[in-house]
Amino acid sequence: MYLTRHITKTGFTWAANGQLLSADFSFTEFMSLPKSQINEYIENRSIAEPAVGALLAPIEDEQEVWASGVTYYRSRDAREAETDIKNIYAKVYQADRPELFFKAIGWRAVGHHFPIRVRRDSAWNVPEPELTLVVNSQSQILGYCVGNDVSSRDIEGENPLYLPQAKVYDGSCALGPGIRIVDERSLEDLPIRIEIFRNGKVIFTGQTRSSQISRPLGSLVSYLMREMTFPHGFFLMTGTGIVPPDGFTLQTGDQVSIDIDSFVLENIVEV
Repeated sequence: MYLTRHITKTGFTWAANGQLLSADFSFTEFMSLPKSQINEYIENRSIAEPAVGALLAPIEDEQEVWASGVTYYRSRDAREAETDIKNIYAKVYQADRPELFFKAIGWRAVGHHFPIRVRRDSAWNVPEPELTLVVNSQSQILGYCVGNDVSSRDIEGENPLYLPQAKVYDGSCALGPGIRIVDERSLEDLPIRIEIFRNGKVIFTGQTRSSQISRPLGSLVSYLMREMTFPHGFFLMTGTGIVPPDGFTLQTGDQVSIDIDSFVLENIVEV
């Protein structure tokens, strides 16, 4: 199943597999249901009418987006290289407890073909392609969407305590193009690819697989929910295994295309 959220003249609407859902569909209610009940919930609200309108981020105001750090070996190395404070990321990579941080509230997330941003007070900014888990209030992984955890590497590199400023600002979180409802086991080895275009030419490509994540996906969810409840469910970015070279930084007009198992999120960079 594939859920999408669309702009309408009066606000937004949800669709399943390209067909509109009725006005009584509630994404918040959907995210509170056991996974065994969601197919029936969708089927009872399907309208035989195709969805139209630009794609919004497949999230609503009530949901939160969280993120995981240093879950790939490549990410560990990059973080170690960008800071003078040594071993901190290596210790996180090896520890039982993962790095988890708040990324965005639902209304801050941007969708497919909407602009992402880089900070004006940063000179080193990169996209981070991430498998993003969609998790219900009962800690069940319902599926995934594509995430872009746009980050300011120089700010975090100056001091790891600046992480919130490097990660959380307007236009730093993109989700889309929709939500794929899948079995959790199918997420264990998905291909992840990024292409960045500048003036119509490819200037960077990279690829990895979700099997390179150093922790079980369920463990990331479990740690996040140890002392917090999420009555409306949440989204969890699982880290990046693709890091552009040190001399690369995003510029205004760059187009970022992230593909996870033929599920593509595209955004243009603005300042």
